[in-house]
Amino acid sequence: MAGPDDPPALALENIGRRFGDTAALSGVSLALDAGEVVCLVGRSGCGKSSLLRLIAGVDQPDEGRILLNGAEVAGPGRFVEPEERNVGFMFQDYALFPHLTVEANIGFGLKALPRADARARVAEVIERVGIGALAGRFPHTLSGGEQQRVALARALAPRPVVLLMDEPFSNLDRGLREALRVETLAHLRALGTTAIMVTHDPEEALSAGDRVALMRKGRIVQAGTGYDIYDRPVSLYAAEFLSPGSRVEGLCRQGRIETPLGTYPAPAGSREGDRVVLFIRPQALSFAPQGEGVEARIVNRAFMGEREQFTLAVNGVAETLKLYASDRPHGAIGDWVHIIVNPGATLIFPHADTKCDS
Repeated sequence: MAGPDDPPALALENIGRRFGDTAALSGVSLALDAGEVVCLVGRSGCGKSSLLRLIAGVDQPDEGRILLNGAEVAGPGRFVEPEERNVGFMFQDYALFPHLTVEANIGFGLKALPRADARARVAEVIERVGIGALAGRFPHTLSGGEQQRVALARALAPRPVVLLMDEPFSNLDRGLREALRVETLAHLRALGTTAIMVTHDPEEALSAGDRVALMRKGRIVQAGTGYDIYDRPVSLYAAEFLSPGSRVEGLCRQGRIETPLGTYPAPAGSREGDRVVLFIRPQALSFAPQGEGVEARIVNRAFMGEREQFTLAVNGVAETLKLYASDRPHGAIGDWVHIIVNPGATLIFPHADTKCDS
């Protein structure tokens, strides 16, 4: 683990990158301590992969600096070539060399070591990742999960300062994806490897990283632990990206927010007449006894195993609401029911946030 006076394993300082008139990245700053795993998440085109390319050294920033263990590798007048940075990279398609065995693939990045040391390191990594039975095989004979393990071993073999993973589990089916994610993170933490994992899946980001950095249009709009950004999203964009939910418009009057679902305490700084948007996650809603709460009509219900998802329409609310129930309540499509909202589980944002939610 890093000491209090140690520099970050990776530091990005005000990074900018343009392609013609398009700003792919703007003002990106982020620091990772040694052994920290950060998930970089955001919609397609937000700049995630562009940022990885800059860190790896296959592209150069137009602005800002990149430092590895306190040493500048990219900045004004300074550029260290990719092969001299010791940055590991796991590609989405694994990019294994088809003409090399698993063992040779893993040792490919160790050519600078004496042959005996390289063989020892390959054997160590193969044992660590648990792929000894695959050592003499070629990539085309491996399953997707096996290829993923080999790609991880190859990336870890040179003991990188930081490991970059670009959607490393997206080509796997759901069950295998979850198992290999847990396995991979266990290896990274056992080895104390610093890593950035790019993903478009908010659930994966929230569960996998020590911290999550949410990107939008070339900027990091929020960074923190999964709990931080889920419980306290700084914008409607962040709330909607991280969780399903519905928008309900409201109006501030006499210190309260009035909505078709009831009234709520106004957040600090609200002014009389302000328009706001409540973001209501499915778990904030529950069914109420007849005559209590707000009347809603069942538009759809979908059985999802441990829970059932209800889609509900409420008079005066433009969007349908989602409600999760685990007790399989009665009610057919078209029936009227009553629901209540947990005020403590609702999020309130300025109405202006709705203008920039892409």
